[in-house]
Amino acid sequence: MRAVQCSGHELPFRDGSFDAVVVSDVMEHLPPQLRSRVVGEALRVARGLAIIGFPCGKAALELDQKLYLDYKSRDLPPPSWLEEHMLYPFPDESLLLNLPPEWNIEVLPNESLKFHYWVMKSEMSALWDYSFRGMLRIAPGLVERLLQNDDQEPSYRKIFVLSRRTKTIHD
Repeated sequence: MRAVQCSGHELPFRDGSFDAVVVSDVMEHLPPQLRSRVVGEALRVARGLAIIGFPCGKAALELDQKLYLDYKSRDLPPPSWLEEHMLYPFPDESLLLNLPPEWNIEVLPNESLKFHYWVMKSEMSALWDYSFRGMLRIAPGLVERLLQNDDQEPSYRKIFVLSRRTKTIHD
């Protein structure tokens, strides 16, 4: 794999260059006026599949604002990703309302709001963070099942699975 540094709203690739494109936890870090361009570029370079996931909506942002205040009240430096989350309102489902007609969309909840807040608060404890990382090494399948159990509404993040419709003989 070759690393390419570029702007997400001006990808240096030909149309349909990739079987699949993943844009994960990027949109909330972008100024709102660039977000639809990034989606457009992801769809342009994807032949058949684009997966776009981001913290979604006002409730998710309010939760991160609360978490940010928790860090500050404990005199802990907030993680850089959380600092960036404070810059712009989070995108919501409307970001993907005007997809080109050849794209199907499936929306999956990812990480309930309550669970996200609990996990993020727990990471403030070095002991918990160390223990969780140990569990990931010892029993990754168990941790995965536990995490998937909390993929429910109201969710912190949404995963949008965009698949290109296949052409039929009548198209």
